Amino acid sequence: MKKLSRKTFFKGIALGTLSLPFAIRSCGSQNTAQNNNANIISGKKYKWKMVTTWPPDFPALGEGCNLFAKWVHEMSGGRMEIQVFGGGELVPPLEAFNTVRSGAAEIGHGAAYYWRGMLPAAQFFASIPFGMNAQQMNAWILSGGGLELWQEIYGAYGLVPFPGGNTGVQMGGWFNRAIETIDDFKGLKMRIPGIGSNVLKKAGGAPVLLAGGEIYTGLERGVIDATEWIGPYHDYKMGFHQIAKYYYTPGWHEAGTMLEFFINKQKFEQLESDLQAILRTAALAVNHWMLSEFEAQNTIYLEKLIEAKVDIRRFPDEVLQQLRIYNEEAIMEEIANDPLAKRAYESYDNFRKKLANWSSLTEKVFYNSLQVE
Repeated sequence: MKKLSRKTFFKGIALGTLSLPFAIRSCGSQNTAQNNNANIISGKKYKWKMVTTWPPDFPALGEGCNLFAKWVHEMSGGRMEIQVFGGGELVPPLEAFNTVRSGAAEIGHGAAYYWRGMLPAAQFFASIPFGMNAQQMNAWILSGGGLELWQEIYGAYGLVPFPGGNTGVQMGGWFNRAIETIDDFKGLKMRIPGIGSNVLKKAGGAPVLLAGGEIYTGLERGVIDATEWIGPYHDYKMGFHQIAKYYYTPGWHEAGTMLEFFINKQKFEQLESDLQAILRTAALAVNHWMLSEFEAQNTIYLEKLIEAKVDIRRFPDEVLQQLRIYNEEAIMEEIANDPLAKRAYESYDNFRKKLANWSSLTEKVFYNSLQVE
């Protein structure tokens, strides 16, 4: 059997090109392992800082960062220690990108649409309205060329990105006014990020970008009239049902938001290759865990919201249709004068269109056939 280098082994596991039984058999040679360890592993230890856009130890999001640090420490045999800082503990939440870029911290975690002001192309690696769901985003990033393009775009900013979780399909948000026609968005101050904010503006609303830890206070004090966040798990814990009247579905603005780890490129390239592979592998593990956690917890906390007699409503079809029209206009405006954003969107959209036939024959038919008892 062909012997695999440690670098090839970890890369194969991270990308899913090696099956576990094959990987185990390949590690069976003690001599091979010893030789590779001598070539790759040094006694050097690393202490890194991670800055995030989430409050400290925030459910799912912050917990995923903590798990990442734990798994990296374990897989590296204690050679790499990562201290996680919640938003505001070391730097403001929305300064994470620039903090890692400057080298003041080695790694960050957040959502790529937070950086759209300086890098419009970034948002397509998070989520766009009426876009791909979590499963489809993973397919594009990991198997459809998305990751290579993402790395190229972030590389110019001195960063290396990795998938770092997904929220799944979100809810449409909390409102203190009923949304019955598109005109009900006029004058509405709503916390909403990404291209969704442009769509809201076209509908006559006033988008506001707030970090997660600032939303409750903003809604309570009337700084905003409405907010989207993620889904029942967080929304219940954050108490939105106590200060907002209506809870809307679906989350047209974020159908499957991919989160990200981003690492200072210079620091990453200075690591031994096995530590690089460990970081990749831990990121993919968090990517899987976080979506699973959201799915499980949202199921539990939806029941709690129902028990609390929350008024859960669906956006009217006419409203969604008009929002979709505004979304197409907003995307075309976004990419018109930015070649990188255009490349990112074209890659995203081409993959989405290729998936459409398959998903319409399978998942769409399946879900439409279900009867909720």
